Amino acid sequence: MSESLDFDDREQTCELECLPYGVHQQGEGMCLLLRMGKHRILLDCGLADITPLIEGVVKSARPGQSPLPANFVLVSHAHPDHAQGLKSLHELYPLLPIYGSEVTSRLLPLNWLDETDKSKTQFCQALPLRSPIELEDGLIVELFPAGHLPGAVAFLITYISPQKKYRLLYTGDFFLSNSRLVEGLRLEELRGIELDVLIIEGTYGSSRHPHRRNQENQLAERINRAIEDGYSVLMPTPALGLGQELLMLLRSHHYFTGRNLDIWVDGSVAIGCDVYLELLPHLPASVQNFARHQPLFWDERVRPRVRRLPPENRGTVGRNPCIVLTDVNSDLQAYLQEDTGPWLILAPQKIESRVYQQSPCLVQVETYLLAQHSDCPGTTQLIHNLRPQHVIFVHGAPEYLADLTSLEELQNRYHVHSPASGTLVELPVGDNFLQPSAPETNYEGELTELGSMVTITLPEAIAADPRWRQFADTGLVEARWQGEELVLRGLSPRELMHQNSDRIDWSIDCCGTCRHQRGQRCWNPSSPLYNFRVTLEGYCPVFERSPNPEKNL
Repeated sequence: MSESLDFDDREQTCELECLPYGVHQQGEGMCLLLRMGKHRILLDCGLADITPLIEGVVKSARPGQSPLPANFVLVSHAHPDHAQGLKSLHELYPLLPIYGSEVTSRLLPLNWLDETDKSKTQFCQALPLRSPIELEDGLIVELFPAGHLPGAVAFLITYISPQKKYRLLYTGDFFLSNSRLVEGLRLEELRGIELDVLIIEGTYGSSRHPHRRNQENQLAERINRAIEDGYSVLMPTPALGLGQELLMLLRSHHYFTGRNLDIWVDGSVAIGCDVYLELLPHLPASVQNFARHQPLFWDERVRPRVRRLPPENRGTVGRNPCIVLTDVNSDLQAYLQEDTGPWLILAPQKIESRVYQQSPCLVQVETYLLAQHSDCPGTTQLIHNLRPQHVIFVHGAPEYLADLTSLEELQNRYHVHSPASGTLVELPVGDNFLQPSAPETNYEGELTELGSMVTITLPEAIAADPRWRQFADTGLVEARWQGEELVLRGLSPRELMHQNSDRIDWSIDCCGTCRHQRGQRCWNPSSPLYNFRVTLEGYCPVFERSPNPEKNL
């Protein structure tokens, strides 16, 4: 049920309501006012102009009451579209508590680099991860890492009324996949929480993306091709997240490892790198291990060299092919000088890039995809794992959110909403709600065919599942095509024990004629089949013929 009313304009008949001040359409940023019983919670404040929020506060204020926009604010992460209005909000309401993760509290000041008094940007109170905190009587908040950006969290909010317990999850921006500097949201941490309401981003609508490693490879190949063609590559990126991910990609990808190449980092992207270094203990273990052997970002000794770009050198880089990372809002014309270039400007999708047709040097402009948000399969996977009564889609173009709300697999299972700014959404929760059964799970991995060899890369959801270890007692898996799907099936001991040894051709190289096979088990420590039962017709790269193969059976 949706209507254009404020919370206090009429008698409240519903315990849960959501009023969006911004749903990230037409550059407005994210800002949602949530009511759970008597509690009012502001979810993010990415409004560049907080006037609508202030007007709502004044309108709802009662005589003699000190007007506050909410009881407290929860900040999902430090990107401007979720956080840029917080400083103005804090200046107007200094007693209003603002909470986020520890990493977010340390990244937020990068949104106000022009502020000389740094104490004015230190207003976010850090909450621990995965630890329920009762912020008010009967209102409990728990933070779960959401992927997307260091410090980004999803908020699980539990409201305990005299009659019922309500649970709501706000994802902020989330990403199920691991990226170079952030581990993805872990579905297993959220399963089974009996959720009533899910407020979820829909940035990519119904789009379906290639595996992220494929995205990285395509981007690295394009940059490599440009460098080989004599181009310099200019990459405007957000100050936090994507810029640092790109540096890690360029430092570790085989196209660039050891290459005599300069990578220049400018503006707020460089400042973001410095803050990341201070947060190293909060980054994934693989990143910390990398940093033990060589500097994470700044290094002039190891090729490719990663350097800060002094402002006075902006007009001189590009005389030789190089890569420049700069802030997405910077004036790119400063780099595109007459005696530099040619240039390839590579801008991330969904971020507007100015095309310089009048530049004195040759400029080519392209976009690339290096996703930091989940696509449609990831979005629906999270929904089906949580199975709430209500799903509210925010953070996306209207047509993208409309694509998601029209998905039959969602409409038939949940109450789906996609409210515009200023539209109140009531969220009645039924006492006898029958939670829909989870749809059949499909796991997506990667399959590479090269000649007669097939390589299967399993997704983390399977590889980390302890059941994978017991998938086949023998350790052997049979793979066969079933239409366009590749079906994997574990081979049981019974199947192997009933192998007909009379069918073995003693003249061919196979496990049945290998000197390391005894009792239909491999005993060669150098073999990938070591200590597993084997099919007698099988073969491995370290085969050694037995002088008396019949004795091996």
